[in-house]
Amino acid sequence: MKVLVVESPAKAKTINKYLGKDYEVLASFGHIRDLPAKDGSVDPDADFRMIWTLEDRGSKRVSDIAKAIKGAEKLILATDPDREGEAISWHVLEALREKRVLKDLPVERVTFNAITKDAVQAALRQPREIDQALVDAYLARRALDYLVGFTLSPVLWRKLPGARSAGRVQSVALRLVCDRELEIETFKPREYWSLIATLATKEGAVFDARLVGADGKKIQRLDIGNGKDAEAFKKDLELATFSVANIEAKPAKRHPYPPFTTSTLQQEASRKLGLAPAQTMRIAQRLYEGVDIGGETVGLITYMRTDGVDMAPEAVQAARRVIGKEYGDRYVPGAPRKYSTKAKNAQEAHEAIRPTDMSRLPKQVSKYLEPEQARLYDLIWTRTIASQMESAELERTTADILAQVGPRKLDLRATGQVIKFDGFLTLYNESKDDEADEDEGRLPPMKAGDPLERRRINASQHFTEPPPRYSEASLVKRMEELGIGRPSTYAAVLQTLRDREYVRIEKKRLVPEDKGRIVTAFLESFFRRYVEYDFTADLEEQLDRISNSEIDWKQVLRDFWRDFSAAIGETKELRMTEVLDALNDLLGPHIFPDRGDGSNPRTCPTCGTGQLSLKLGKFGSFIGCSNYPECKYTRQLAASGVEGEGDGSSDNGGQPGVKVLGTDPETGLEVTLRDGRFGPFVQLGEGEKPKRSSLPKGMTPAQVDLEKALKLLALPRQVATHPESGEPILVSIGRYGPYVQHGKTYANLGPGDDVLEIGANRAIDLIVTKESGGGGGRRAADPGRPVGDDPESGKPIVVKAGRFGPYVTDGETNATLPRTLAAEAVTLEEAVELLKARRAAGPSKKAGRGRKAPAKKAAAAKVPAAKKAATKKAPAKKTAAKKPAAKKASSKKTAKAG
Repeated sequence: MKVLVVESPAKAKTINKYLGKDYEVLASFGHIRDLPAKDGSVDPDADFRMIWTLEDRGSKRVSDIAKAIKGAEKLILATDPDREGEAISWHVLEALREKRVLKDLPVERVTFNAITKDAVQAALRQPREIDQALVDAYLARRALDYLVGFTLSPVLWRKLPGARSAGRVQSVALRLVCDRELEIETFKPREYWSLIATLATKEGAVFDARLVGADGKKIQRLDIGNGKDAEAFKKDLELATFSVANIEAKPAKRHPYPPFTTSTLQQEASRKLGLAPAQTMRIAQRLYEGVDIGGETVGLITYMRTDGVDMAPEAVQAARRVIGKEYGDRYVPGAPRKYSTKAKNAQEAHEAIRPTDMSRLPKQVSKYLEPEQARLYDLIWTRTIASQMESAELERTTADILAQVGPRKLDLRATGQVIKFDGFLTLYNESKDDEADEDEGRLPPMKAGDPLERRRINASQHFTEPPPRYSEASLVKRMEELGIGRPSTYAAVLQTLRDREYVRIEKKRLVPEDKGRIVTAFLESFFRRYVEYDFTADLEEQLDRISNSEIDWKQVLRDFWRDFSAAIGETKELRMTEVLDALNDLLGPHIFPDRGDGSNPRTCPTCGTGQLSLKLGKFGSFIGCSNYPECKYTRQLAASGVEGEGDGSSDNGGQPGVKVLGTDPETGLEVTLRDGRFGPFVQLGEGEKPKRSSLPKGMTPAQVDLEKALKLLALPRQVATHPESGEPILVSIGRYGPYVQHGKTYANLGPGDDVLEIGANRAIDLIVTKESGGGGGRRAADPGRPVGDDPESGKPIVVKAGRFGPYVTDGETNATLPRTLAAEAVTLEEAVELLKARRAAGPSKKAGRGRKAPAKKAAAAKVPAAKKAATKKAPAKKTAAKKPAAKKASSKKTAKAG
């Protein structure tokens, strides 16, 4: 028996079918070890010693592998063919060595670019050892990311309340988004005019020509800058006679695009399918690992983390055969096409992303796939086949037109383009983010000297526009152009920026949040080198050189840490006034917008003498007056939740802006809208404990007026009477959102319920359903995503979003998803394996979601009341009470890497 280890259960299941009974295929479920999220996991003073720990899940996986290899012929490590895959194999091997279970067992490393029977069997015939250079590159990247995250993030917390974290690549990607926003804010539009003449040939065919010159001089796009000049040209053109000065037709070719890399796949899937990069990678992972096609489990595409654009010779020949069969020999070029990557140093020599079998047409496999899987497979297949098709043949025609008005000569130009042979365009055309289609229609037949009839002259006013905000696709493209990040990191970086609430998506564009802009401004002011594009790209190149065995990974860390630790040390001496002055300067156009009346935008509008400045309060950032406390003017930042301006009323100046909505007619107290630590809320009056109510999910501050605020402040309110008990049913907003309550029974409102408008019948229905056993705990209103029924117990298994992250459950056992597994991508097989592992692990020492309750708690529930009372009088009470405080203090030392 040979034991083969891969990452995922789905991959293990597919490969097990290929190899048969002589092999036992096990899944590691991604990484089995990780750096503990605490100080000291990477120790620069001990030559960057790294402390790895087995997680609960990882420990179970290692035990399973250790048990399987007893008496086995060999251990085969078959994780993914990149740095991360090499690292997973290395971790498995190291963990087994620590358990001392390997002994003399032969260990082999194999890789395959596609999960097909032929690819797997071919890989097994070519084993090798673990590539230590790739492992070193992985170790260097993990150490760098840890050192930046766990060293820089605490600096942010001390200097910028509300900041979440900083990361080596994450912060640079955020800077790209923020820099683009600054370009937009500081952009000064320029007026320009275009003049278009609609002309007709003597046969009556109509076309348009643009004014491009006058009096022997060229006219560029911005040269006609006002309406007066445009009107003068228009008058001349209306009096002119027109003729064809010259006409030229040139043949041209458009060549197909190379097959997909990770970056180009994410870009095109975003443009054509509307998928976020993280979604694209999850779907591609499933297509790679294997799908059941007519009773046979096969991997449909090759490995999807790559920056290579070439394909294996046999794949090229297969593509050419499909082209000839489906489109005809005219579409097959004379020689196979070869592509080379534009990346400065492509990470490992992988193939492009392509179908494993070119003859599997999208229409044939779509019935076996989920809709999004079918769409992505169709995109990959189409791009791959098109990449080997004949070029499109075009004809581009340019007609120079002479307009004569007295002695004056004006030059116009008309262009047209026609497709003579569509070639690869019959199948595929790449989308663009912000570019208009350059293809134009055919010009009518004409020749030099032909007179032309003027039909109309149109003068149009235009204004230059700022550069567009980045979409997720265009940001990935820009990161790749700059050499920032690598194929496996793009999706994760973008997701982190959204999770940290540093950016949001509006109309498919990335908009930086205020907290993201403040973090970027702080880093640019005091850690500029570490958010420079060239510095980050150079560090990526050094990691590539490590993977090529060109430089020592420890030396790269030493060089980085020497300067970085010194920069961190300098910030300890920073005074808050220095931080605020730097932020005011960099964020000036954003937080102090031009008022349009020529006045100083930083002059306080309330007192007229104070200067506005960014303030950092315990609830976040806001704008305040320098004459505080005499002047208590405050307002929110430009893009924050509470709109409008108000008078701050906090004694310490740390309160964010307040918007007065009106006066409560019953009490006469002022009703205000505020932004607090846990989001926006409405408040009635002032005082020590004023009545407050949070805004329900989905309601924005802009939607809150006095009427809605009074309804929110009236919560909890009675909406019905229970049909059996006669007791009131109340509706209110709690920690987990809106709910209805009857006595001690709570039921969450559904997505379609409005806490302010819910009626009696709906409230009764929710309570009766809950009391009759429908739903689970307080958060059970979310039914989760069904993944199927457990094949053994028959119980339905669902994926749910929990307080500490997504998990799978069969109603009795809950299992937390590993970080490498996304909630949207979990399969039934993976869910079953996770639940089995959870049950096999037994009760955990810590209670929480994903774990069974500790035995001690269960026992404590049975202690008689008298005994409990006696326990309360125990003298150890004071000592025990101190423990949580100590634990809380120690937790401040930890920081989460970004």
